Amino acid sequence: MLGARAVRPFAQAAVRNLSSGAEGAETVKKSRLPDFNTDVNIHEHKLQRPKLQGTWEGLDGLKERTKGSLIPQTLESMNNDEDFKLTAKQIREMGLVKMTQEERKKRQRALDQYNVPSFDEVVRQQADGDQLVRRQARIFQLNVGLYCNQACSHCHVESSPRRKEMMSHAVAERCMELLEGCASVTTLDLTGGAPELCDEFRYLALRGRELGKEVIDRCNLTALLEPGQEDLASFLADNQIQVVASLPCYSAKNVNKQRGSGVFDKSIAALLKLNEVGYGRPGSGLVLHLVYNPLGAFLPPEQSSLQDKYRDELQETFGIQFNELFTMTNMPIKRFADFLYRRNELEKYMELLVRNFNPDTVPNLMCRDHVSVNYDGKIFDCDFNQQLQIPMKSADGSCSSQADVFSTESLDSLTGRQSNTDNHCFGCTAGMGSS
Repeated sequence: MLGARAVRPFAQAAVRNLSSGAEGAETVKKSRLPDFNTDVNIHEHKLQRPKLQGTWEGLDGLKERTKGSLIPQTLESMNNDEDFKLTAKQIREMGLVKMTQEERKKRQRALDQYNVPSFDEVVRQQADGDQLVRRQARIFQLNVGLYCNQACSHCHVESSPRRKEMMSHAVAERCMELLEGCASVTTLDLTGGAPELCDEFRYLALRGRELGKEVIDRCNLTALLEPGQEDLASFLADNQIQVVASLPCYSAKNVNKQRGSGVFDKSIAALLKLNEVGYGRPGSGLVLHLVYNPLGAFLPPEQSSLQDKYRDELQETFGIQFNELFTMTNMPIKRFADFLYRRNELEKYMELLVRNFNPDTVPNLMCRDHVSVNYDGKIFDCDFNQQLQIPMKSADGSCSSQADVFSTESLDSLTGRQSNTDNHCFGCTAGMGSS
């Protein structure tokens, strides 16, 4: 955990380092990532919430407890949760665009107190003058819709059962035309929401495999147990689709706090179901990766150590196997930004991200070789920019128009453009990053 150290002096020192050229860069190299020290015993991480979600009941009776849809439970939680009610009120009064603009101002005010340079300037100073120029596209990421059976407290796309926005077939077809025409893209990355619950998911997954691409399903796990998805695990296995599944802890209490009541039971049941069809099993060729993101305003633990901890806990307690664990830093946007602001932790968290700027993350930032497409066909540098509606820059460096799949001749035409960045991008370069 972060401990009780004073935050402000560290942030001021980091700002001085970021502003003092080569000498400052050397100082950062000697003492960088001062907060990359989170304990791997993540089941012991605490977050004060008004209501506790209860303890786990065990494997006995798991099948019975996980029958039926999670959606009624999620909607009930949203109706009773004060944060969700406040956000819904703000959306009605301000609209999403104005709320996003206000969110950016809050992040910037937190940084302005310490004279932190722009993200682009920090990158130039600390990463050998890097200009964040896009390479050839390697990953084509499609957000196929915002509909989800969960409503997680950290969700940067603000998905829930109330969000009905989904990709149309016309947009899906055009995306596949662009994919077919780009030899450099090796991976089709399907995300949401819960992508499997959106209309075009199976078409996109099948077409991607037909084109010889690796296909990733960004899975919340509980979608596998929704009514009508009884064959989903077999569909994924039959088409050798890689599953990247979010599981923020191996304990019921922490998962249910972040993702909602009942989610842990269904997540464990879904993992067991995936294991049954071969996912995560040695020699099966069916890849199951897990993703961890912190419960609160701190950096993830060291990835390999946490992976060992997950492997021990999941195997010993549930008999669950998986391939790898990836740790992700929470991005200070959307629902997580609201969470931080209401707890008066946004300023502290932005300081944390800047203080732990890691230049080694810069070459592999997702904005370098990902192309992110929203459900409506608009194109962005990354999934985070997509949710903040920060457009991709044109070839001349301007942001005068919004690229989309219909106006874009080929994905190759995006190569060489400079990535469009803002203050949230410090989340992708803090610690081991979020790309």
